[in-house]
Amino acid sequence: MIVRQLWFTDPLKVEIREQQIDALQSDQLLVKNLYSAISAGTELLVYRGQLPESMSLDESLADYSEGQVSYPLQYGYACVGEIEQVGDGVDASCIGRKVFTFKPHASHNRCTLDEIVFVPDDIDPKAAVFLANMETAVNLVQDGNPRLGENAVVIGQGIVGLLTSMLLAQHPLAGVFALEAIASRQSFAEKAGNDSVYSPNSEQDIADLKTKLRMDDSRAGADVVFELSGAPVALNLAVDLCGYSGRIIIGSWYGKKRAEINLGERFHRNRIEIVSSQVSSIAPGLTGRWDKARRFSLAWDMIRKCQPEQFISLCMPFASATDAYRLLDESPEQALQVVFDYQA
Repeated sequence: MIVRQLWFTDPLKVEIREQQIDALQSDQLLVKNLYSAISAGTELLVYRGQLPESMSLDESLADYSEGQVSYPLQYGYACVGEIEQVGDGVDASCIGRKVFTFKPHASHNRCTLDEIVFVPDDIDPKAAVFLANMETAVNLVQDGNPRLGENAVVIGQGIVGLLTSMLLAQHPLAGVFALEAIASRQSFAEKAGNDSVYSPNSEQDIADLKTKLRMDDSRAGADVVFELSGAPVALNLAVDLCGYSGRIIIGSWYGKKRAEINLGERFHRNRIEIVSSQVSSIAPGLTGRWDKARRFSLAWDMIRKCQPEQFISLCMPFASATDAYRLLDESPEQALQVVFDYQA
């Protein structure tokens, strides 16, 4: 069978390749994709050649767990499709069911049952492509552990930042404040439930936010800061805004990007905690009660409640992949979330 696959061939270059795939093994099934979402954070690192070559793309996913990063390569982890064929060892009654897979962008993907997540019947496929990002937002909030009456700051209002803000807005917090430089995303941030939205590039905005956080008091400031901008220099801003004994939750993957971080002033004397939050695992303190199945169930509930499909900027034919990545790279203000449509 001939399938179409997206390949990153060099920095700033992608192409659609037609590939012959082998017949299904007895434990495999073939998923015909309907949609897949581009993860503008991680995938732009791949597109720009900013990934460290010394590590795998994702140790938790079989497709990306082995080998160093080198071109050409496939990537992507937010596909929604329907089961078209099954191997002899798979129950044929699942043919036609819609599923989410953490697989590369392609017209079809071969999977095993443990590599798929069945999409609930009441969730539209275009909403279902947000499962991975919603699970990430759930994980971030769990790692941040916001408490009654606290102030939270979210740096970056890309998709993960917006979803994190939406989840935080459901908590009985004193305030949820967002920082975002792109004007079009600032308006989305307001819709996401942030109490106020500020530009990190405006000295007046930063001053106003510090007033909200009562930073004239030496022990005031944000109780928890989520750094989701993808820019390591934003860690300096996170430290600057974080209060005494506060938490900074880092959800960004910076790849090869580096920045000087000032750990010699407020950070040193304020007992600030920096937490690495990564969705491929569950925090050890939660594993006694939480597993991936429970977290997926919660993510589906939050998709129903938050309706993240409202953030889709463009739904483009798969054949337009080159245009899609160029747009995300050069004009992020025009493309909050790009989705490939395999039916176009």
